[in-house]
Amino acid sequence: MNTSAVIARYLAAAGIRHVFGYPGDPNVELMETLRTEGIDFILTRREGTAGLMAEAYGQITGLPGVCMTTLGPGSSNLTNAVAGALLDRVPMIAISGQIDSKRARTFTHQVLNHDLLFSPISKWATDIRPDTAATIMRKAFRIAVAERPGPVHITTPADVVGAEASDDDIRLPPLAPAFQSLQVFAAEGAADPVEQLKAARRPAVIAGIAAVRGHAETALTKFAEKTGCPVVVAPMAKGVLSEDHACYAGTLDMACNAFMWDFLNGADLILAVGFDAVELIKPWSPTAPVIHIDMVPNTDQIYPADIELVGSIPAALTALGDGFTGAPRWSEAEVKAHRDGLREAYYAGRVPGKLNPTDVIDVVRAALPRNTVATSDVGSHKLLVGQGWTTYASKGVLMTNGLSSMGYSLPAAMTARLLDDSRPVVCFVGDGGLAMVQGELRLAATLGLAITVIVFCDNSLNRIELKQMARQYPSWGTLIEPTDIAKLAESMGCAGVMVDDAKGLETVLASEAPAHCPLVIGVTIDPAQYAAQF
Repeated sequence: MNTSAVIARYLAAAGIRHVFGYPGDPNVELMETLRTEGIDFILTRREGTAGLMAEAYGQITGLPGVCMTTLGPGSSNLTNAVAGALLDRVPMIAISGQIDSKRARTFTHQVLNHDLLFSPISKWATDIRPDTAATIMRKAFRIAVAERPGPVHITTPADVVGAEASDDDIRLPPLAPAFQSLQVFAAEGAADPVEQLKAARRPAVIAGIAAVRGHAETALTKFAEKTGCPVVVAPMAKGVLSEDHACYAGTLDMACNAFMWDFLNGADLILAVGFDAVELIKPWSPTAPVIHIDMVPNTDQIYPADIELVGSIPAALTALGDGFTGAPRWSEAEVKAHRDGLREAYYAGRVPGKLNPTDVIDVVRAALPRNTVATSDVGSHKLLVGQGWTTYASKGVLMTNGLSSMGYSLPAAMTARLLDDSRPVVCFVGDGGLAMVQGELRLAATLGLAITVIVFCDNSLNRIELKQMARQYPSWGTLIEPTDIAKLAESMGCAGVMVDDAKGLETVLASEAPAHCPLVIGVTIDPAQYAAQF
């Protein structure tokens, strides 16, 4: 087989059925091989979208999402999404074409050094050759999925993709963690973690994205119930504990962040369960001791922890729970009182008689089924979605909160629906974020993806405008011209409508949605509530 066949058959062996990209001349041989191997190629309207769809693929499946571009501007346009996968801890294999090997060292037209370009934003950057093809692919898979997961970039020279491969053994490495032991690392004089837990009067859990990757949902729920520990979640871990559970205590560093930090500052012990500090927006402020529970050691040192339990997160939680004795440390009534206060803070700044951002989230949540997948873009609305959208299972909300790149939510929603058309998918996006990727609505319509797109229309880059206001500067360079979302949607083959009140939004959502294309709803909001929230 040729080198392209080795690449395609590795993808097929891993169960990867989609490649997202925008091709060029060096990709032609690989494209044909993907076709003959039965792997769908999704032609996005820009390379950045291909990378964002691949990121969402990795978030949903746990397998590397695969994206492909041509050389030069194709590869450079991909960098944002690759960096996103790195900081969001998502496995990805990014492939960029290149001119033939004999010219790559001296030719200049459209030639970029991919290793230099991608090394700072990926776990590994390399090229592939006929005599290393299978080994490179095996290593790429292993590096991409290894904790912490992230992107690998592979350069495919034009004279290599069609060349006969001498290294062609398709042999997948382990693709999921299967820890057989739990390592304990302790600073000198550190107390036994079980004894620390038993002695604590007000312990609290912060659960993060590694708890989702480590399939810790059941163990976390049992631990919280036995100990009475309230569970605060990081935004990308929403649903790791169902948000209708009595121990759920809110989302960190979204709306009401001061309220949440005050709560954590009152704890006398914090268990960081798969919590990745890449999601922190505010500096770490609690002074209580921390027990670090994760699949990797606490090398970031954003928070100090004298005890580290490294390995299987469910095993660590089970061991701590089994050793715990005594009554639950928090009553359900106490945690509920905290949630009630959080809810009150969430609605602060709501303007009567106007369509507030929280009204939009409430109406959409009430209208859509419990198992709906929600994707959120970056902007002021994200902080409210992150706190206010009720999530009942892991991966029920998809967002980028490491790199936090605008333009993410529509590609993510498309991928979620592409992979599972049995679950409703709603995309929350601002008018600024949609402007970055609005051409992809045509792709969504072509693919027949029945997603609901909620566009918060306030004609500004609100997060930056608020910072200008705080310094008593005018809104300058942050205003966006109004767009008729309904006409835009229709021009892209989608159904579109504009609404400006809660009743209108309720009516649209209660109507029968299109079965084979997106429904794009432009929601004209009053942004005043944002100022009170942030």
